[in-house]
Amino acid sequence: MTRLQDQTACGTPDAPSTSGLIAYVDGEPAGWAAVEPRTAYPKLRTSRVPWTDRSEDKDDESVWAVTCMVVRKDFRSRGLTYHLARAAIPHARTRGARALEAYPMLTQPGKTITWGELHVGPHQAFEEAGFHQITHPTLRRTVMRIDFA
Repeated sequence: MTRLQDQTACGTPDAPSTSGLIAYVDGEPAGWAAVEPRTAYPKLRTSRVPWTDRSEDKDDESVWAVTCMVVRKDFRSRGLTYHLARAAIPHARTRGARALEAYPMLTQPGKTITWGELHVGPHQAFEEAGFHQITHPTLRRTVMRIDFA
């Protein structure tokens, strides 16, 4: 988590560049979400998932993306991904984003999720934060977005 703290410029909340957010529990870093302009992720340009049924400028720097979430083992099952999804909204908006996207997984009660599959976050966390599904490119992956006025 220390490496992620440094990478996010966590000690400088007004830093012009950051790779995301750190979630703290009782002063201890417990989770991280990657939140940057979509153009910071070159693989998004070539992946079919975000672009299925869409025609949009892939190089639009005003569209930001939540691409990854990590919660430390001892802090899981506390809803931190929900907090991170909500916190990503003002983080992106105050830094000039006109929209924020996420590419979460759909989960089903009772179905086993293999380790690492939820690194993109669960669909429900983004839905509860106010994101709307814009495409459903695979059986278990959605593209969600929130546009800022």
